[in-house]
Amino acid sequence: MSARLNTAQPYALGLFRMVVGLLFACHGAASLFGVLGGAMGTKGATIDAGTWPGWYAAVIQLIAGGLVLLGLGTRGAALIASGSMAYAYFDVHQQMNLWPIQNGGELSVLFCWSFFLLVFTGSGALGLDRLFAKRSTAEGKRTVEQTPVAA
Repeated sequence: MSARLNTAQPYALGLFRMVVGLLFACHGAASLFGVLGGAMGTKGATIDAGTWPGWYAAVIQLIAGGLVLLGLGTRGAALIASGSMAYAYFDVHQQMNLWPIQNGGELSVLFCWSFFLLVFTGSGALGLDRLFAKRSTAEGKRTVEQTPVAA
């Protein structure tokens, strides 16, 4: 059973990456463009351009979420996304209470740790990172194969 699950690991990781990236990009699109119900707490409105930190967070969410969804520059985009969610938790949520369940910061914590995991695992299967790595290998350049390591 473990061997069979290990062969599916890159695909499960790729699907995980796509879902997390899509959800993160949706948050950014909602805040910037007013789609999908708009920014949280605004009744369908957007965040004013240039306001700190909300507008910048929404830009990070849209761009980093899109890159993670596509699997393009996954590790770098995930690192920036993880850091932005850590900032959101410690700057906004933790001031209200210590535990995420008490301060409404569960989503920030889940996004932070999900992206942090992707920093170390990479894009998995079905990502543009792998497509470009295969293309550069086919052109004769030396690349190191990056496959997830099972525990």
